[in-house]
Amino acid sequence: MNLPSKVKIVDVGPRDGLQNEKTQVPAAVKIELVHRLQDAGLTEIEVTSFVSPKWVPQMADAAEVMAGITRKPGVRYSVLTPNMKGFEAALLSRPDEIVVFAAASEAFSQRNINCSIAESIERFRPVAEAARANNIYVRGAISCAVGCPYEGEIAPERVAMVARLLKEIGVQHIGVADTIGVGTPVKVERAMEAALQHYGVDDISGHFHDTYGQALGNTLVSLQMGIWQYDTSSAGLGGCPYAKGATGNVATEDVVYMLQGMGIDTGIDLDKLIDAGKFISDYLDRKPNSRAATALLNKRAG
Repeated sequence: MNLPSKVKIVDVGPRDGLQNEKTQVPAAVKIELVHRLQDAGLTEIEVTSFVSPKWVPQMADAAEVMAGITRKPGVRYSVLTPNMKGFEAALLSRPDEIVVFAAASEAFSQRNINCSIAESIERFRPVAEAARANNIYVRGAISCAVGCPYEGEIAPERVAMVARLLKEIGVQHIGVADTIGVGTPVKVERAMEAALQHYGVDDISGHFHDTYGQALGNTLVSLQMGIWQYDTSSAGLGGCPYAKGATGNVATEDVVYMLQGMGIDTGIDLDKLIDAGKFISDYLDRKPNSRAATALLNKRAG
């Protein structure tokens, strides 16, 4: 197996993880979560989303959260910006990276952002151009890359098409996202191969939700392909508002535990990471949705 010796983890818990919480999480709690994640050694954190508060009320405090973070040298802070209005608001908060997203499913695109795939990418063109003009890195996510709640299975050709369109508008890095967690290793491998037609192995990451318990298997098959960057979520927070029953992104703790056990360097302190996940889980009044965290917390208690 030709595995990478080092893996970069982007913790998307503060944004992707918290965006669907029904009860408003105070900005101070979100800021504390970011601080705990960076203290645990995370060097990439997806902090918030500059979207309409009407659509995602939980992210209404985006500017306050970005302003409240004590930035640590060597850490990249990214924000989601779905349109120019969002980008202009985000620009004032000095993000290191912006994230745009396009679906590999036509139906999902319509339900999620009320436009076709092609229209969504045209909408991102000025955003990508403006970001690069301001020396801000542009990352793109391809959602529903293996399955869609409305269309079912997604052909790898669709992933290749979206990757090509994102490349054409200047997106520098793409995440292949199994948004609803229906992917299995062979399907994920095909989606990754499709993305690799347009992006190099250093410019692709995996983003796997764990709805059917497949995220670690999907991560492993991607590692075997040389993919060394992954989006994960502290304590397994999150879900998808447009996909009933979809659970959160794979827990950062579970991925780090697996990687450490394989001798792959992440630069992350697992104990501090577990404390960060416990902090946000305690605030939300639930147990961390991470097997590794649960086992290690039980061991501590014992």
